[in-house]
Amino acid sequence: MLQPKKTKFRRQQKGRMKGLAQRGNQLAFGSFGIKSLGTKWITGQQIEAARVAVTRHMQRQGQIWIRIFPDKPITKKPAEVRMGKGKGSPEGFVAPVTPGRMLIEVEGVSFEIAKEALRLAAQKLPVTTKFVVRRDYDPTQNV
Repeated sequence: MLQPKKTKFRRQQKGRMKGLAQRGNQLAFGSFGIKSLGTKWITGQQIEAARVAVTRHMQRQGQIWIRIFPDKPITKKPAEVRMGKGKGSPEGFVAPVTPGRMLIEVEGVSFEIAKEALRLAAQKLPVTTKFVVRRDYDPTQNV
């Protein structure tokens, strides 16, 4: 499961996720990718489930890049605890995702395999996504 090795502070404020992704919003590594269309927190477990779905379908061919990393600690108070008495203890880590953010990129497989693999990955994620192809992608070249 993805999580940072070390953080400066154990707890963090929730924050607000307004607007569109300012960075990480274009294909940088692969020819195909999935782009977020909504705003959500994505957990390390969800990212790992999507990664497994892609690698299973691609059958160890091609290359995958995961463009998000869960580095925001999320806290939770135990069930049936009264208000007050401070902030809860850290439960896990999430990656805040805004619309336009590239989530996963793929290279080295055919268009059909990439599209199906990323569709399977998108089903594991809590945010609606869009399949994107590099502008200069040439489908005639044999992969």
